Amino acid sequence: MKRILILCTGNSCRSQMAEGFLKSLNNELEVFSAGTKPAGKVNAFAVKAMKEIGIDISNGVPENVDKYLRQSFDYVITVCDNAKETCPVFSGNVKHRLHIGFDDPADAVGTEEEVMPVYRRVRDKIKRDFLKLYQDELRKND
Repeated sequence: MKRILILCTGNSCRSQMAEGFLKSLNNELEVFSAGTKPAGKVNAFAVKAMKEIGIDISNGVPENVDKYLRQSFDYVITVCDNAKETCPVFSGNVKHRLHIGFDDPADAVGTEEEVMPVYRRVRDKIKRDFLKLYQDELRKND
């Protein structure tokens, strides 16, 4: 059973969506997500975008990466891509460290009709990239 930690800044959008995807692919994966500066709750637009494709992340809770620093993981994956964000340096016992960066959909401004396409685009990129990671790496036996 592989243990995977997905890291971002707020742990409210991208890392929550990636966690939801991996869990939907294989419920035997132990998948967690956390942030360096966790938000108060999961982003409502991220929840809506995931619900559109049948994945419910509404019960997710943004957590601080400090909770996981002393734990061991097979993969620690950072997903924050904006230069203005500071992605965490994880110091736990980690077999593989990866960066799979995505734009932050929370940067989108406007009405729901204007911002939802941004969330869908990022969601679809996360789905594509994490499906590839799953097919290429995660379903292999160590």
